[in-house]
Amino acid sequence: MAENMQDGKFVHNNTESARPGSVMPLFSLKGKTAIVSGAAAGIGFAVAETFAEAGANVAIWYNSNEIAVQRAAEIEQAYGVKCKAYPVNVISYEAVQTAIDQIISEFNGRLDIFVANSGIPWTEGPSLDGKIETFSKVMATNVDGVFNCARVAGLHWRRQKREGTTIDGRKLEGFTTGSFIATASISAHIVNIPQLQAPYNASKAAVKHMVKSLGVEWVGFARANTVSPGYIKTEISTFCSPDVKRVWHDRIPMGREGETVELKGAYLYLASDASTYTTAADIVVDGGYCAL
Repeated sequence: MAENMQDGKFVHNNTESARPGSVMPLFSLKGKTAIVSGAAAGIGFAVAETFAEAGANVAIWYNSNEIAVQRAAEIEQAYGVKCKAYPVNVISYEAVQTAIDQIISEFNGRLDIFVANSGIPWTEGPSLDGKIETFSKVMATNVDGVFNCARVAGLHWRRQKREGTTIDGRKLEGFTTGSFIATASISAHIVNIPQLQAPYNASKAAVKHMVKSLGVEWVGFARANTVSPGYIKTEISTFCSPDVKRVWHDRIPMGREGETVELKGAYLYLASDASTYTTAADIVVDGGYCAL
């Protein structure tokens, strides 16, 4: 049975509220440590930059795009926080564990926020015609990768809450609960057209429900939520033709793709103490697409 349950019932008053006061301090991440995977570009980079601007020290993970190293240096200089890039293959549990342990040791002995943003698209059309190897790669990156990150981060948050200390034994200041945020997608809610991408849709639906489940399991030491972006202008959709994108725009009430800046508020809210009563939730940011 979950730690936050007794005799099949949730323990009463087993969480803490943010302290009453002005609203803007709730969104501050000063002194906190955040890790963002898939952060060399696109949504992940926008999120990393947002957290740094809010005062967090940020570790950026990338797979092969080494521009992340330069961008981490730019963030560090612009916002006066610690920011460093790490190459991490999220498919490997051992690689994830090693990287998180290293970062916590290098970043003041603590972890407060993890954003699991690494993901790859399905670009092979009908699922009956695509390669089974590609399906396996999509699922391994988009689903296994999120679970690997969640498990290692969750173990650290459980220890931090139980012991109230950093990894090196110092008193842990300003820690209420950890915040795990995974990037899901409107593809977890609807079937996209005209492109055919059943494996991708399945992977994002799995992420959304996995994180919802973790939000219930982790009550007391960590919150777990997802953000489901709609069509956002990033490198992940460069394989789609202008004709395909015109169909998207026809079905979006706001008539356009979103910009990464339009996601910053959702991720900051979930990372901060403004969301101490938000867990097992999914925030859809899609220009109204899923309303139809």
